[in-house]
Formats: sequence, structure tokens, C-alpha cells
Amino acid sequence: MGNSKTFTFISLPRNLSELRALPESNLLTPHQTAALTVAALCRYGENVQECLDMLNYLKGPQPLSNHGIQFLRDRLTGKTYKPFSFFNGATPENDYIPFMPYQITVFDGPYSFDDEYYAKLMIRSGGADSPREIKLRQKPSTEQWFLWEEYLLADIRKPKSADEWA
Repeated sequence: MGNSKTFTFISLPRNLSELRALPESNLLTPHQTAALTVAALCRYGENVQECLDMLNYLKGPQPLSNHGIQFLRDRLTGKTYKPFSFFNGATPENDYIPFMPYQITVFDGPYSFDDEYYAKLMIRSGGADSPREIKLRQKPSTEQWFLWEEYLLADIRKPKSADEWA
């Protein structure tokens, strides 16, 4: 594991203005954008539009496509616990309820910065055996890093309360 950065949030942003009020919202490192992406995804279960507004901010000049919005719907409907699984302490045994304050660690892999203006970073889920990848793209004119692709929402182990075999 190369460079890693842990982010702490007292509470998760509920809308775009709360997200923009966070110091990480300057998006000057790919790690910041990755952490905020997970924080924004956590809002999906409570308010889809606010989640999409925050993700579109994190996507920068290229907002979510209709396909991207449908992908989120397919992956998160009935499984809104998935993004919470990336925060420290969230496991299937505790129904993916993270420790407070919320902490998330984003780390580099051996190939994270192989392509100029792109970063492939990793985040561990308490419900998966291997880390998940998120890809960010830098806009050279602003030096900001934006969400490009995420591979965070594949299935994970069910929360204990939803596991009929537990």
C-alpha cells in the first residue's frame, strides 16, 4: 500500500452546499475527491436528487449520464448500506454502521498514477475481501481532481439483519 490518506467527517453532507462547505471540496488531491464521492453516495438512500447533485459537482465538467444514474439506481436500490461499508468500523455484523466520527482511508496502488492526469485509488469495504477502485481525472487548467469512474458499488456481504442465513 503506497500513500494513504484518512479523512474524518463529523457528519456526512446532506446536500451540495454542505459538501461545498467541507475543506476537501477544493478537490486539490484525488484522495479528497474519492473520499467525498463515498460521502455523497451515502445520501442516496435518503434523497436521490441531493446525492446526484453532489456527484455532479464531483464529476466537474462531465455530469452523470442517464446510464450513470441508472447504474446507481441498479446498484443502490435496496442496498443503500454499500457506501457506508467504506467507513471505518462498518461491517456486516453491525449492519454497516460506521464508527463516529466517520473516517475513511483512501490509498494508492502500484499503478495509481501511471497515466498522466488520471489517478486510480483504492478504498477498503468492510463487506468485501479486496479493496475497490475509484478513478479520478485532473483538469490541468484548475489542478482539481474530478470523479471519472467508480467501481465501488459491486455487491458486498449482506448486513447481518438482512441475511436470512445469519
